[in-house]
Amino acid sequence: MDCMKLSEYQAKVLEENFKPGKVPDATTLTLVAAECGLSEEETQKWFKQRTSQWRQAEGLPAELGSVLD
Repeated sequence: MDCMKLSEYQAKVLEENFKPGKVPDATTLTLVAAECGLSEEETQKWFKQRTSQWRQAEGLPAELGSVLD
């Protein structure tokens, strides 16, 4: 996520909208992207990377799937 070169404000907004284990819906994604001044694709990428990071910290597979994977 560091490679995205986010400002402190952008990182704060993204983290405030991050909900562990939940992918934001299209409307939320659009609103967060607009507030951060990022594209929807960049915002979606950030959420995907952040979810992967959270899953690894929880001892789960990085990608979505069963705990048995």
